[in-house]
Amino acid sequence: MSAEHEPVVTYEVRDSVAFVRLNRPKYGNAQNSAVTYALDAAFIKATNDDQVAVIVLAGNGKNFCAGHDIGSPGRDVDQSFERKAVIWWDHVGASGVDSRFARESEVYLGMCRRWREIPKPMIAMVQGACIAGGLMLAWSCDFIVAADNAFFQDPVVQMGIPGVEYFAHPWVTNPRAAKEMLYTGDRMPAQRAYELGMVNHVVPAEDLETRTLEIARRMSGMPRLGLALTKKAVNQAEDLQGLRAGMDSVFGLHHAAHAHNAETHGDSLAGVDVKLIRNRAETT
Repeated sequence: MSAEHEPVVTYEVRDSVAFVRLNRPKYGNAQNSAVTYALDAAFIKATNDDQVAVIVLAGNGKNFCAGHDIGSPGRDVDQSFERKAVIWWDHVGASGVDSRFARESEVYLGMCRRWREIPKPMIAMVQGACIAGGLMLAWSCDFIVAADNAFFQDPVVQMGIPGVEYFAHPWVTNPRAAKEMLYTGDRMPAQRAYELGMVNHVVPAEDLETRTLEIARRMSGMPRLGLALTKKAVNQAEDLQGLRAGMDSVFGLHHAAHAHNAETHGDSLAGVDVKLIRNRAETT
């Protein structure tokens, strides 16, 4: 099967663990709408399978996820998809904020919030790049196991945008670390992410899958309802600390920045592309 006809997400069950893997390695597993909905379908399948106790989210190839798709041939911003996370009109055919707000409310922020509430434990197994939209995927999970070659980065301030749509930065690290991450756009090594509490474990790259599977199997021995209620309890505590309301407020700023870019640059991303982001990272 040629690369363009391969599934954008793969699914495998091993014992009581479902492995859901992004499968666009040629493009760093960049997330387009097709990936979003394939992930959603895989998560529903795993949730409905009584043999699955834990879900592992991973990426095939060298990288976990290099972010939102802003430049591959598979970029599909102008395609319609069934809306599952929010009730809103179709973004296709609309313009400006009317289009961007509708699509990003569904495909990015809404879906990540939906996945955060999956009633089974979710482990992000991260190697290589975890950038911008990749952060959102990892942060939607309950647990992060990172390879020692992993790095975490949100470079979108370079576009004049205050962080990705799922704005969890101050909660998954702390306010000062979040500011450093955003103000500089620098790559955060896995060990630093561990020190800040964003990552649960850092392991040698060659041991990543083995160690993640060990943790997943240990979790799978706990009662299903107990895990689901505990997950809900911790998520509710985060929301009481302002996570959900904070995301809502920053989502408005995010779209104000997109609109400003479109008005002043003629492009909602201020002309920034993957190449510019990579060049800046390589010079720091």
